[in-house]
Amino acid sequence: MPMNETAARASDEPVLVRPSRESDVEGTGAPEPDDLRDRRKNLKQTRLPHLVATYRGEVVGYAYAVLFRKRPAYRYTAKHSIYVHHAHLGRGVGRLLLQELIDACAAAGFRQMIGYIDADNAPSLVLHEKFGFARAGLLHGVAYRHGRWSDTVMVQRSLGAGTTTPPPIMARGR
Repeated sequence: MPMNETAARASDEPVLVRPSRESDVEGTGAPEPDDLRDRRKNLKQTRLPHLVATYRGEVVGYAYAVLFRKRPAYRYTAKHSIYVHHAHLGRGVGRLLLQELIDACAAAGFRQMIGYIDADNAPSLVLHEKFGFARAGLLHGVAYRHGRWSDTVMVQRSLGAGTTTPPPIMARGR
């Protein structure tokens, strides 16, 4: 299925929220419109990737990376999220978005990527494992959705030289 991946635009925001409502996804739920606006503002300031996948002109998924933590010591670690419309699960949307995120984060000089995945979301866990992510931790009962507590798996992957060498001196603000 030919899909396109592009940088997200402000005009995509209403569409980005619709395919990822909690009733439509198997993950831990989607951000609200105000959350997305705040994230886009932060993304513009840090030049982190915010991507949309389209199929036949319709947004079928989106993904973004944010700084793992705001403290300077964590500036080489990105945290990412991927949302795929339920009607397009299993069609390569997540694979396309994850590869683009990995490439963009590596190109930006990040050394680690972190993700949090609902423990019951086996397809996402398998996808991340195929892309070299390892399970780094399990958070018990941290999400409450669909009337029950659920666990969250933390996954991690090295980028570039990972932890084998010190990072290069980067420009201020990074």
